Amino acid sequence: MNRSILIVICDFLLVSLLVFSSPDVNQVTGDDSARTMKMNLAATNQADTGKDLAAAMRVALDEESKRREQLLADLAKSRQAANEQEALLSERVRQVETYQLQLRTREQEAALLQQQQASLQQQFTTAQSNIQNLSQQLAATSTESQASRDKLAETQDALRKQAEAAAALQKQLAQLSQSNQAVLAERQQLTTRLEVAEVEKRYATDEAARMQAEVKTEHEEKEKLAEDVKALASKSGELAQEVHENTPLAANNIFNDIITNRIQASFTVSRPGVFGDASKHKDTQTIVVTDGSRMFAVCHLQDTPLTFWNPGIDWVGLAGSLSGNLTVLPVRSMAFDAQDPRVVLVPVNQDEVRQLGCKVYRISTDPYKFQDAVLISARDGYYGECRFQIDLSTPQYVKLDRSFLKGLFGKFNPTSGDLVFSKNGELLGMMVNDTYCLMVHQFSPTATFQFGDDVRAQHTGQTLARLYSVVMDMPFKLQ
Repeated sequence: MNRSILIVICDFLLVSLLVFSSPDVNQVTGDDSARTMKMNLAATNQADTGKDLAAAMRVALDEESKRREQLLADLAKSRQAANEQEALLSERVRQVETYQLQLRTREQEAALLQQQQASLQQQFTTAQSNIQNLSQQLAATSTESQASRDKLAETQDALRKQAEAAAALQKQLAQLSQSNQAVLAERQQLTTRLEVAEVEKRYATDEAARMQAEVKTEHEEKEKLAEDVKALASKSGELAQEVHENTPLAANNIFNDIITNRIQASFTVSRPGVFGDASKHKDTQTIVVTDGSRMFAVCHLQDTPLTFWNPGIDWVGLAGSLSGNLTVLPVRSMAFDAQDPRVVLVPVNQDEVRQLGCKVYRISTDPYKFQDAVLISARDGYYGECRFQIDLSTPQYVKLDRSFLKGLFGKFNPTSGDLVFSKNGELLGMMVNDTYCLMVHQFSPTATFQFGDDVRAQHTGQTLARLYSVVMDMPFKLQ
């Protein structure tokens, strides 16, 4: 609401309050005349006040009308200004759209110009390449032209030389024509000589064939004679071998041969202990034996620092050596025989045998050829003659006949590890205890330890425990 109108209304309310709250004088004095006068005065004052209020209200309404007209004029101006701004904004929007359209057109033109520039650049590059090619062709054409001129000069010179050569040849042809007659006469003479030579050649060929037949006959006779000699030599060797195999040797000779050809074997095993590294060492005497395909140095398990037990010992280091003929060779590995793992096998090769300077003994092919055998100790130095009995319950073993023991040197007390030889010097087997001898027919390793400073990956304890179980599963008399 307008402030002026509010003021007018407040004035009107104030005047009305004053009029209606005026005291009644006539009632206070009791004068009727005064009451009449007062009423008239009041009526007069009331009429004047209504006029003033109406006048004030008209003034207020006039001001309000003026203000409203002013506001309407301001509103019209504002609307006109808004319309102008809207028109200007529309114009600006149209201009922006026009500018955007022009910008897109310029961008398309720029892209088209860029494509045209790239195409022109490519054409320019192609033109430069063509210019270079043409330059090279021009240079090559110039070179070829010069070469053609040089070649033409050479050709002319060659033609000149050929003309001269043709003239010389013509002259030689004339000379050849003159000598042709002499050649024909000489040819006739040579033809006659050739016929005579052919007859002599046929005669010589027949004579050579006859001589070749004689030589062939003599060669066949010589080959037959050589075959007869070889057959006789072979039979002699077989006879000598048979005689050697069937001729018993004295126990002294066998022992002396073993003493001369045995080698020293040393083994060392080690592992960490509570009070430092723990190690064990063993030395023994052994020989090299072959089964026809492989060679091994053989000994008994008790001649090594290893033992069969459950649980087995996990050794960390394995080392060993073979010595003989002032030569010491390292042991590469150690194996256990499949027939009886208490028989230890150390593989050797031909070169190592040559360096050790020892004899290689063969396994006996007929262990029952001789009734008696020779038993040689690997440790105590005794040897002697003995006999063995066949035990049907242990086909791979023979039992020592203690009723026939003939010691020839040292305190004769057979024990495990002793070697048993046939009377012809071949190995029969090895004593696995003090009563039974394992007959060796061939070597079949069942487990192998590779020697080295760190063999923990081979789990020696597990292998030794497994082999212990194999021995414990044997009949009690073989353990």
